[in-house]
Amino acid sequence: MRVFLFAALFAAIAGCGGPSAGTAGIVRVGYFPNLTHSQAIIGMARGDFARALGEETTIETILFNAGPSVIEALYAGEIDIAYIGPNPAITGFIRSGGEALRIIAGATSGGAALVVRPESGIVNLEDIAGHRIATPQLGNTQDVALRNFIIGLGLSTLDEGGDVEVIPTENPQILDLFRQGLIDGAWVPEPWASRLIVEGGGVLLLDEISIWPNGDFVTAHVIVSTPFLEERPETVRRWLEAHVAITLWETANPAEASALLNLEIEKLTGKALAPEVIDMALSNMRPTWDPVPASLFTSARSAWLAGFLDEEPDLEGIYDLSILNSVLTEKGLEPVELPVGP
Repeated sequence: MRVFLFAALFAAIAGCGGPSAGTAGIVRVGYFPNLTHSQAIIGMARGDFARALGEETTIETILFNAGPSVIEALYAGEIDIAYIGPNPAITGFIRSGGEALRIIAGATSGGAALVVRPESGIVNLEDIAGHRIATPQLGNTQDVALRNFIIGLGLSTLDEGGDVEVIPTENPQILDLFRQGLIDGAWVPEPWASRLIVEGGGVLLLDEISIWPNGDFVTAHVIVSTPFLEERPETVRRWLEAHVAITLWETANPAEASALLNLEIEKLTGKALAPEVIDMALSNMRPTWDPVPASLFTSARSAWLAGFLDEEPDLEGIYDLSILNSVLTEKGLEPVELPVGP
């Protein structure tokens, strides 16, 4: 059984007084240099969040590669707000007994795919048997999606006695391994899926959009540590005001948003995306403040079936959309409704 040691870590931290709610005047924010975290990238680059929070607040940022590392940092009291995929948020919530975090908004819907090398011999989905497929990190959103998909095909992973080898590896290394022919495919978020196609000569085997109702599923959302939310709700509100405004700007100005994102990704990673990569990637996803909660509940069940959770998950209380809905109402936008039940 693959189980993270988050429970023990959280208990140890709790014994020392619990995760920090941040130092007054400082907000610590975690995000990835990925297109799926576009609001964070744009908002930091343009100063939207700094203006929203005011001169009395300092924003400290930490870049991550994948979600489980974000949860570890949140447990350790090192971050207050983060952009993250659904499965690490689910795991972090459950392992802490529902105490560590709350989802306060959506960020991105769509933007994840399974891409394979043409030379791999994988033509149909069932052909992944006997092959090596990479994901960004053990237990991250794409890792769980792949493992659950393997189960759905009636197959199993190598560590479960089957013959599909899942290789958790950082996204940049996945591209290198793909080019070298050391892996046969990868289930990754954008822009990495498009980079595997454009730069690695890969072939799209499965766009996750095709397996979700209306093609709508959460790829990234915004979480906050529960102590921070309770102690500094006005700071959270200001952050969400900027988040919604940035999302509206992205939607209304796709070309300008694309150019800015690419410029910032170059600064953060040392390399800009090829025009065809960023165009392809952005066409497969959309920025949103809606956390698409129905898809989260499905992802939670997938994590359980894949062995990352000890029991069927109870996610009651994982969302706190009260501040988001207040912001949306003030802007004349429709509030987000939660499903009646998971």
